[in-house]
Amino acid sequence: MSSEIEADLSEKRLVRETGVAARVVQVIEGPVQGLGFRLVRVKVTNTNGCTVQIMAERPDGTFSIDDCEAVSRAISPVLDVDDPVGTAYNLEISSPGIDRPLVRVSDFARWAGYEAKVELSPPLDGRKRFRGVLGAPDAEKLTVPIDLPDVKEGLPSRVDLPLRDLAEAHLVLTDELIRESLRRGGPPADDADALDEDDEAEDDAPARPAPKPQGPKVKASKADPKAPKEKKPPRTGPKKPVVSKASRLKSRDDLH
Repeated sequence: MSSEIEADLSEKRLVRETGVAARVVQVIEGPVQGLGFRLVRVKVTNTNGCTVQIMAERPDGTFSIDDCEAVSRAISPVLDVDDPVGTAYNLEISSPGIDRPLVRVSDFARWAGYEAKVELSPPLDGRKRFRGVLGAPDAEKLTVPIDLPDVKEGLPSRVDLPLRDLAEAHLVLTDELIRESLRRGGPPADDADALDEDDEAEDDAPARPAPKPQGPKVKASKADPKAPKEKKPPRTGPKKPVVSKASRLKSRDDLH
């Protein structure tokens, strides 16, 4: 198989959303890719009435607050026009986080050697849920080996999972995964930690102004400027990357 075809298979999303989430993907995937980002996952939940969660990242796995705002500005107008949700909803845009979903062959390759939970549909030999350490995937055969701990005698301890039947997969949050994620500089070493450190060094420095809302009003909370500013205690131990998130409330009343 040529390297071009193999690369294309490696970067193709394996998990496919259904229902409203699938309609959202159809509307936003092009604009997200046009900005140079990769769409990771879209999930629609009943949180706060209705919440549309969108995960995206750069090809290297990073995703900063500025990236989050850029995606929000790009997709908000097209969501308003196409209205794939059909009701009022909260829009949340974030990085995949450390215990990230695995949706591409390249994701499995990048995190080979780390523990993950994988769910298949349909099941493999009567089993659909697997938890174990991932091996290097085969992009041509679209399979990934997983080493299963504490298997019963007579059963294989390593199974090749068919990624064509992938329903859901994500990394398991462990100390080893956190250390490796921090070592790689992702996901995401964004402005949140930097702002915390700046607050410790310059408590009187002016706060960074929020971006000007575009389209429907942005749902946000403002701190009382007269309230005394509480000094944060010094950090201890390694920093954990904070999942950046942008959120706004879309109301159908704003569109008419």
